[in-house]
Amino acid sequence: MRVQVEGTALPIASADGVIGIDIGGTKIAGIAVAEDGSVLARGSVPAPASVGGAAMADAAAALALDIAARSGSPLTAVGVGAAGVIDHETGVVRAASATFVDWAGFPLGDELSARLSVPVRVENDVNAFLLGEAARTAPGERDVLGVMLGTGVGGAVIIDGALRHGPHGAAGEIGHTPGYSDLMCTCGQIGHLETLASGTSIGRRYAERIGATPLDARPVADRARGGDPDAIAVFRAAGRALALACASAATLLDLPCAIVGGGVAEAWDLLAPTIAETLRTDAPVSGLPLRIVPATLGGDAVALGAIEAVRRALVPADAH
Repeated sequence: MRVQVEGTALPIASADGVIGIDIGGTKIAGIAVAEDGSVLARGSVPAPASVGGAAMADAAAALALDIAARSGSPLTAVGVGAAGVIDHETGVVRAASATFVDWAGFPLGDELSARLSVPVRVENDVNAFLLGEAARTAPGERDVLGVMLGTGVGGAVIIDGALRHGPHGAAGEIGHTPGYSDLMCTCGQIGHLETLASGTSIGRRYAERIGATPLDARPVADRARGGDPDAIAVFRAAGRALALACASAATLLDLPCAIVGGGVAEAWDLLAPTIAETLRTDAPVSGLPLRIVPATLGGDAVALGAIEAVRRALVPADAH
C-alpha cells in the first residue's frame, strides 16, 4: 500500500482499519488511510493532559473509534505516537514532562487496548515523526536522523532501515546533548541544544537581547524577516547549533541525512542559510555531504508514523 497525503504517494504500508494517533500536550489527532493512499478520515480533540493518564486514554480511544466509524472500515489496530520516553515493547510511558499529570508510569498501550479491544503499538512521538517522514523526505535512505524543534527539541534515529530505540528507549535524544551554550536547559543541566534551538528558547533568547517579556518563536521569526538584527541573531544561533548537532550525529553514526520538523522548522528560510554556512566549515569528517532538510508531512507525520510503527510490529519482517 502507499499512503498519500496532499497528492503525494508515500511507500508506507498499512492495513485496513489501522488508525494512527498523535498524542501531544494540547491536542490528540488521528488519521485513517485507504489502500489507494487517500485519507479516509481524520480528527482531533483537546488533550486533557492536566487531568491524568486515564483521561488521555479515554480521549484517544474515543477519537480512534470516531475516525474508524467515519472511515468505513472496522478498527483492527491502533498505532500511537505519544509525548514522553516510551517503552515501545510494553507501551508504558517511562518519563514525561511536568505538564502531563499521571503520565510517567502510565501503561498507555494496555489501557488503550483494553478500551478498544484491538492491538496497540505505542512509540515516542518523535520516533513516530521520523517513521512517517523518512519514506517521503529521504526516499531510499536507510540511515536517517530526525529532529523536532518545538516547545523542546526531540530526536530519533533510523539505522539500516530500523528505528533505533536503545536499551532505555531514549536513542536519538539530540536536544539534550551539551556544549552549545552556557544557559540552563529545561532539564536543569547546562548548555544543551534545546537552550538555543527550541521554540521556547528562541523566544527567551530574543527577549533577553531586547529586555522584554518572552515571545513565541513565530513573532520572532516575523521580526527577523523584517530585518530586526536581534531576531536574526537568535535564528542564526539556533541554525548553527542545529547544524553542529546534526553534523556530530552524522559523524558518529555515518548518517547522510537529517530531517527537521516541528513548529520552528516553519521558519526554514531563516535557519537554512546558517545551516549551510555551518556545514561548509564543520562538515562530517567522512567528507560525504550531509543533507539537513525540512520535514514535509506537516501535522500528519506523527500519526502516519504511528501507522507505520504498528504495521512493522504486526506484519512479519519478511512481508514488509
